[in-house]
Amino acid sequence: MILYYLYTIKREEMKEEQANFAKYGKSFQEMLAQLIVNDRPFADQIEEVLDVSFFELKYLRIFVSKIFEYRNRYGVHPTDKIVASVLRTELDNENQAVQKQVRDYFARTLVRTIEDEKYIKEISLDFCKKQNLKRAILKSVELLQSSSYDEIKDVIDNALKLGIDNDHGHDFKKDFEIRYTPHARNPVSTGWKIIDGITKNGLGKGELGVIIAPTGAGKSMVLAHLGAQAVKVGKSVVHYTLELSEAVTGQRYDSCVSGVRLSDLISMKDMVYEKINDIEGSLLIKEYPTRSATVNNLRAHLEKLKKRNQKIDMILVDYADLLKPSTNYKEKRTELESIYESLRALAQEFNCPIWTASQTNRSGLNAEVVTMESISEAFSKCFVADFILSISRTIKDKNANTGRMFIAKNRNGLDGLVYPIFMEPATVKIKVFEQEEDAVELLREKTPKEQADAIKEKYKNFRRQAKGA
Repeated sequence: MILYYLYTIKREEMKEEQANFAKYGKSFQEMLAQLIVNDRPFADQIEEVLDVSFFELKYLRIFVSKIFEYRNRYGVHPTDKIVASVLRTELDNENQAVQKQVRDYFARTLVRTIEDEKYIKEISLDFCKKQNLKRAILKSVELLQSSSYDEIKDVIDNALKLGIDNDHGHDFKKDFEIRYTPHARNPVSTGWKIIDGITKNGLGKGELGVIIAPTGAGKSMVLAHLGAQAVKVGKSVVHYTLELSEAVTGQRYDSCVSGVRLSDLISMKDMVYEKINDIEGSLLIKEYPTRSATVNNLRAHLEKLKKRNQKIDMILVDYADLLKPSTNYKEKRTELESIYESLRALAQEFNCPIWTASQTNRSGLNAEVVTMESISEAFSKCFVADFILSISRTIKDKNANTGRMFIAKNRNGLDGLVYPIFMEPATVKIKVFEQEEDAVELLREKTPKEQADAIKEKYKNFRRQAKGA
């Protein structure tokens, strides 16, 4: 009777609670509805517990209802083309204004990238599960009066089972279209057309890219280039440095974004400032002393950023070999393997690409082409990566600002390819050329003095324009 009394006290309170997503806002609800379309396993999971009335906005209730109706009718998840067809033909019962709202919303989902995907899934599932549990409790109150204890147990047990992770994997037939939709990988461009061409537009979400090179060959420079290119196209980048200071790393980005030589940054800092303020993306640089941070430290930092609503499109770790293992191992090889495995898991957890670098052994110091066999300490860490490129620069190459990029591994395209490159540390400038082109001539675009003079002339023009304004 005590249990019955407690239930009855809370019954009216539970009925009065707002049973919808209103408190999470419009943006949350729109992204949730989009996830239901884009993510078939998540749709499978939430369909068990979601009542469309939880959506505060009518056009979202209608939109999600149509998705679930199609799934129940045909036993498959609709493609974007099918959704478009359904919205053209099955909204006749709604007024013109609502029809337009639904269709306009769907059009926005085709071009919008979802932020905080993990958060939205967790919050929405938790909310729906609790609502179903509340309903089960209310029903149990009625059953208590007839002492139907077995039925009460079944009602509660069934409510607790709803919405559990029932993803059985990628269905080869049913999920065919998912493999060909742009949002499946959401790659971040490398800034090199040639490399984007062989990687299907860059490194995708949940993927790990590794740059291998001997000491002094430009690993940090390549990572800064990748980060700068991402920032230029509006991406939010988090760059972890375990070797260089935050200020030095930041100056490399300054040079890469502005085109100003590192030696001229101080004298031209006002021009640099204008350049970096024009970029669309964001960059956060975080320094950890060498071998002081584990992957768990990075994860904790990233979680804090998410709580501050910081968007994370790409993560750079300069570089993984300098991380500390979360567990002590007897062998260095095993330590490194665990670090790279943890990094790839981190990429999947935060649903974004991660780039890092690895040192070569002595055989790679003056090699014409660095291969995976030259990777330091643990060759098996190559198995974890999705994409591996190497940078080879002999003493002669360094003097001429030339070198070679070798595509050692590429899960999404061709590998085993060697490309001539131009690398100028003074401006953090890296270019990749086609194999068949006359690389020598291309790499001799301008002498360092000519480049410096050109930058200074740009600065003079900038100053004249600033004074004129």
